[in-house]
Amino acid sequence: MRRVHLSEIIKQLVLVIGAIIILAPFYQMITTSLKAPSEIADGTLWPIPREWHAVENYTEAFTATPLARYMFNGVIVTVSIFLLQILIALPCAYALSKLRWWGRDVVFALVLFCLLIPPHAVAIPVYVLFHSIGILDSYAALIVPFTISVFGIFLMRQFFMTVPDDLVDAARMDGISELGIVWRVMLPTALPALTAFGIFSVIAHWNDYFWPLIVLSSREYYTPPLGISVFRNEEFGFEFGPLMAAATVIIAPLVIAFLVAQRRFIEGITLTGMK
Repeated sequence: MRRVHLSEIIKQLVLVIGAIIILAPFYQMITTSLKAPSEIADGTLWPIPREWHAVENYTEAFTATPLARYMFNGVIVTVSIFLLQILIALPCAYALSKLRWWGRDVVFALVLFCLLIPPHAVAIPVYVLFHSIGILDSYAALIVPFTISVFGIFLMRQFFMTVPDDLVDAARMDGISELGIVWRVMLPTALPALTAFGIFSVIAHWNDYFWPLIVLSSREYYTPPLGISVFRNEEFGFEFGPLMAAATVIIAPLVIAFLVAQRRFIEGITLTGMK
């Protein structure tokens, strides 16, 4: 009993230390956004600001740069990418899991192979292609390269494999077409997996800095990460209060979305069959 109790204490201690390490940067970001410039320059880690400067920092975050415009661009890009990824991933996953056709396993192997290709490896060819067709510096340049998600196809295919074939056969007997089965039968079943994939997709593209930096030259299309870089480098220099306030505002929607969808997210990751 003592050994078991000691192991539990060690596990909890490791989790607490890990949580502190992970949350420390967020703590520093939030507290810095509440402090006056003089206190930030002191470099103290006192949790409660001696002089509250929150209103000034957050007001300046929105007035000094078009932060609301950058966040609006981020919403347009991430939502559009996610919807297009669903539109493509669900039929592909259904075909790879529930239909019988020659070469299916080979195609699925190619999907797995594509998971190993980093997006940076094809960035230059895609950039040259977009330059040739004239869609650089636009929403299309931010959205089109990510409309096909091999991770989404793989995740949804694995989830569809757990759906009983009897459910699909019953839908066919009712006269529903294959595409109808995808959207009327498989889609409601896959909501937990879609939520999990949505969290991954939105976080990845909301925080993407590399690709927007390459294809954008006009600030009116800047996404939140690029907006932060402009905020830091050109507007404020070492005035970190408004900068950390802007970073807090940009991160807040992701945290809220995850907390709201937490239960569905865990179900999507852990479910191995239908209830």
